[in-house]
Amino acid sequence: MDERVVKFKETADFIVQRTTTPPEIGIVLGSGLGTLANSIEQPTVMPYSEVPHFVHSTAIGHKGNLIFGTLGGKSVLAMQGRFHYYEGYSMEQVTFPVRVMAQLGIKALFVSNAAGGVNPGFHVGDLMIIRDHINLLPNPLIGKNIDEMGPRFPDMTRPYDPGLIQLVEKIAAAQHIKLHQGVYLAGTGPTYETPAEYAYFGKTGADAVGMSTTPEVIVARHSNIPVFGMSVITNEAHDFSANFVNAHADVVEAANKAAKTMSFLFRRLIEQM
Repeated sequence: MDERVVKFKETADFIVQRTTTPPEIGIVLGSGLGTLANSIEQPTVMPYSEVPHFVHSTAIGHKGNLIFGTLGGKSVLAMQGRFHYYEGYSMEQVTFPVRVMAQLGIKALFVSNAAGGVNPGFHVGDLMIIRDHINLLPNPLIGKNIDEMGPRFPDMTRPYDPGLIQLVEKIAAAQHIKLHQGVYLAGTGPTYETPAEYAYFGKTGADAVGMSTTPEVIVARHSNIPVFGMSVITNEAHDFSANFVNAHADVVEAANKAAKTMSFLFRRLIEQM
């Protein structure tokens, strides 16, 4: 057996021993969005420091807990903070939790992030359904394929599940919640982009830009797991007025303000799946 799969199984066994039922939904929460975890009922909290083969989340706004419980009437396993390539971790380490979730048999993966709004129609606090992405990070599938997990060349025609997108749009429309759809571009970070880079990304078709998410999505799709993704627009990457400065504290604050609406949508979407 592939040594990587052995580690996935060891971590999955650790989680199974501390939970009551297998998780149906996996959730990855980005910068400032960990408050969704507060909505999880009957939570079992596992700090990353206690989970075998997990690394530590060092990013601001990432608490570093794995939380099992119930949300929307279904069992969920949520990451309260993710791992990033810019923290110095390998792609295998960044995506390790999703591999474990696949071992646990999740039926869908929900991902979220804080992102800069490249599209001039996007403003701070807006929510964007991710309908596609541009990955400028190293592809996490580079190297020997894990045949037990998926094919050598997985299809990425529809990385984000159209059915889940349609369902959340109906939920939002019924509650008069404004949503955008768009393309998320992931770069390495940890520097924020220059004005010229923002302009370039917009010309390539990106609506929002960040430093995460695409590796987890690629690995989930490698195992044929449906994905739903949402970005919270936390700064306007198209506005370069004299006082414009990217500051991570402002990003986390903006994400916190929008987290309540995103949490509502995630919960209702899970209920109706």
